[in-house]
Amino acid sequence: MRTIMLATDFSERSDRAMRRAALLARATGAQLHLVHVVDDDRPRRIVEHETGDARRLLHDFGHSLRNHDGIRCSTSIVLADPFAGIVRAATEVAVDLLVIGPHRRHLLRDAFAGTTAERVIRTAACPVLMANGPPVGPWRHLLLTTDLSEASRGALRRFAELKIGEGSARTILHVFDAPALHLGMAATLSDDARGAYLHDQRAEAMERLTGFLASARGPDAEPIVQHNTSTLAHEILHTAEEVGADLVVASSVGKGMMARAILGSVAAQVLASASVDVLVVPPPDAQKP
Repeated sequence: MRTIMLATDFSERSDRAMRRAALLARATGAQLHLVHVVDDDRPRRIVEHETGDARRLLHDFGHSLRNHDGIRCSTSIVLADPFAGIVRAATEVAVDLLVIGPHRRHLLRDAFAGTTAERVIRTAACPVLMANGPPVGPWRHLLLTTDLSEASRGALRRFAELKIGEGSARTILHVFDAPALHLGMAATLSDDARGAYLHDQRAEAMERLTGFLASARGPDAEPIVQHNTSTLAHEILHTAEEVGADLVVASSVGKGMMARAILGSVAAQVLASASVDVLVVPPPDAQKP
């Protein structure tokens, strides 16, 4: 990993993201690039005033990172819509990883669907890390997720190339469905029949997951499968809590247009509710909308 970009709005949320980005830059030897986007769809006087303030703050941050943390650091200011400016800067700098702070928590979770963070994650061609947890040190346990698609296989390989979280415990999760339990016939099954059916479905899911991992050439991880009893996002977050994960790794796209929409929604739900860091990784050849 050569270049990490931090998108900052100078809030406390961004401070958390900056410390995580600094930890990663120091661990990998990557250069850290700080970017702030000034919304230019406002009166010129306001834009110029904010630009001047941002330039001074970025200079101070860069000086501190270079002189106190020993990190190679550069900065830039972009005049644009915040979403478009972040994505454009990430493309121009050709970053390997984009780090952003946690979004503002809303009472209505679906409000997250329109935020800058969600739009960046859906659109950016690079992996995006949302730093939700306290950046006190290296991650201890990584939870990777997969739907067993080719896109997910590519995303896992791309994650492995980042070489982050090395030395941490790793678990990889596949959430499986049990179709018969959703059909009308489910009510006619006895408890023993339900248990036997679910046992068989779990065994088949584990067999598919282990076969997938054998051919994926991705990161080493302990396989685990979970029956989807509610939503994919809930199962991912529940498993993260069970295994004590402090980083969840998910793919941003799946196979086909419908799968991309579904997985994008799952990633958004995970990001909206997670209290730990979440890394969303697109496959190398992902076609972004």
